[in-house]
Amino acid sequence: MQIISTRLILMLMSCALILFSSCKIHYSFTGGSVPPEAKTVSVQYFQNNASLAPPTLSQTFTEALRDKLSSQTRLSLINKGGDLSFEGSITGYSTGPIAIQSTDQAALNRLTITVNVKYTCMFDEKKNFEQSFTRYADYTSDQNLASIEDQLTREINEQLVQDILNRALNNW
Repeated sequence: MQIISTRLILMLMSCALILFSSCKIHYSFTGGSVPPEAKTVSVQYFQNNASLAPPTLSQTFTEALRDKLSSQTRLSLINKGGDLSFEGSITGYSTGPIAIQSTDQAALNRLTITVNVKYTCMFDEKKNFEQSFTRYADYTSDQNLASIEDQLTREINEQLVQDILNRALNNW
């Protein structure tokens, strides 16, 4: 009887071990394609080259990218010359109608922001890139852009930063 219960316990433990070890899901910016020898990252100030953009857009975008890198990677943020480096500019900022009703009025408007990014990895030149990233947020025509611009800009910045980090650190 004891032999049967010992075998049963061993079989259950083996099954549990196999089950739990095969169901791991790993997702992290610290994984992906961050070279293990990389210790630092630098993010240069993204100049605003887009007409009509609010004057604070450069600062808020640059800080959003820095914050995401420092909170979700093991890399130390430095001012210049990081093992990984991000620089670029804001090249587009526009708003326009996207859903015209039968009364020739827009039901929805779209705020679009474009950022050009140059990414440099000191350890693997194949991962370097220069690319434009564009994201947008829609809002109803009865909303005044000035009253929701900060909120929309934050949302778009989050999406842009995620796209940039996915491209740079996860090879997407």
